[in-house]
Amino acid sequence: MDRDLWSGLAVFAEIVEAASFAKAAARMGLSPSALSHAMRALEARVGIRLLDRTTRSLAPTQAGEALLAQLRPAMASVEGALGALDAGRARPAGRIRVNAHRMAAVHVVLPRLAGFAERCPEVAVELVVDDGLVDIVTERFDCGVRHEGQLQRDMISVRISPPVPLVFVAAPAYLASRAAPQAPDELSRHRCICYRYTSAGTMHVWEFVSGERIVQQPVPGSFVTNDVDVMRDAAVGGVGVACLPAPHVEAQLNSGVLVEILRGSAPVLPPNHLYYPHRRQPSAAFQAFLEAMRSPAGTALASAGNGERAL
Repeated sequence: MDRDLWSGLAVFAEIVEAASFAKAAARMGLSPSALSHAMRALEARVGIRLLDRTTRSLAPTQAGEALLAQLRPAMASVEGALGALDAGRARPAGRIRVNAHRMAAVHVVLPRLAGFAERCPEVAVELVVDDGLVDIVTERFDCGVRHEGQLQRDMISVRISPPVPLVFVAAPAYLASRAAPQAPDELSRHRCICYRYTSAGTMHVWEFVSGERIVQQPVPGSFVTNDVDVMRDAAVGGVGVACLPAPHVEAQLNSGVLVEILRGSAPVLPPNHLYYPHRRQPSAAFQAFLEAMRSPAGTALASAGNGERAL
C-alpha cells in the first residue's frame, strides 16, 4: 500500500476518534496544521469529502463513516499483529526449527527439552534429524547442531556439549568364533560395520590413536549403512565390529550385549555446537532455547570458517 495513503488513513481515524484536530495532533505528536494537510491530501486522493468540519464541530461524512467501518477492523488487525510481535519479544512464544545430526538430537538436545518445555510452554520445537550438511538459512531452520569443524560458514556458534569419545564394539557372540583384534591392522580379518554419509555419498574413514597422532586406516566394509541406530543394532546382532559414539552404546556395554575392543585406540570427536545466522534482534523464544541448550562450559564464538577442523 502507498505509504502516504496509509498515513492519511491513520490520521483520519485518529481525528474522528479524538473529535478534534488539536487532540489528535497531540496524540500523534504532530502539529494541527500537519494533520489538516494530511486530511486535504487524503480527500484529494480518494476524490470525496470525508469530514464535515466547522469552527465548532467535526464529524465524518456519510462516505467517511462507510470508510471507517471498513478501516477500523483492518487497523485493529494491524495493531494486534504488532502487539503479538511485542509479546514475542517480551516472553518466549512461537516455534523454533532445529536441524541436528542424530547423535546430538538424541544425547544433547532431547535431554534438555523437558526442562525447556516446562519453562517455556508457549514455544513449540520442531527437531529435524539429519546427518547430512544442511544450509539452515535456505531450509528455513532457526539453528543447526553439528560437531565443531562441520559448522556452516559465517554463523554464530555456541558449544553445547563436551567432546564425544568414540568406541570400537562387537557382540560377544561375534567374538566367540574369532579372536578379538588386538591392533587396528588386525581389523582386515574382521567384518566391519561402516557408515556412509548420505549428503556426500562418502564412507566414514576409521581413525585410530597412535601415540600422539591420529592415523586413518581403511577397513573392510562388510556391512554399510547411513544410520547409526542400524549400525548399533547390527553390532548387537553379531554382524561385525562397529565404531560408534560411546554415549550411543553405553546401555549395551553396561548390559554386556556389546563389549569394547581395541580399548584406547578410538579417537574423540569434537564438541557439538549450536549455530545460527547473525541476527540483530533474536526472539525471546530463540534466546530461551539457546540458553537451554548451552552447556555449562559453552562459550559463544564467531565461526567465519577460520580454524575449522574437519572430522
